[in-house]
Amino acid sequence: MIVTTTPSIEGRKIVEYKGLVFGEVVAGVDFVKDFAAGITNFLGGRSTSYEGELINARQEAVTEMANRAQAAGANAVIGVDVDYEVLGQANNMLMVTASGTAVVIA
Repeated sequence: MIVTTTPSIEGRKIVEYKGLVFGEVVAGVDFVKDFAAGITNFLGGRSTSYEGELINARQEAVTEMANRAQAAGANAVIGVDVDYEVLGQANNMLMVTASGTAVVIA
């Protein structure tokens, strides 16, 4: 499965469009990570605990999108976009959405 942000794949021809596909992940940040991030915010520097959550959520969303494309009969996803939102009353939830166009390439 080729997954790309570009609208085409160099050297390959799109022979069929299968439609839009999405992958969504909503991940919570636990108290320990939130506390550690608060200390990092106070002292300065990078929050590796949040970065790890972000990386995992993004990969899960892209994988889910690719799986949905494959289920639709596609062998590639083009025009991929990844969006991030913070949710929850205490802003302790992270939503990552990956979207793209499922296609069949030759």
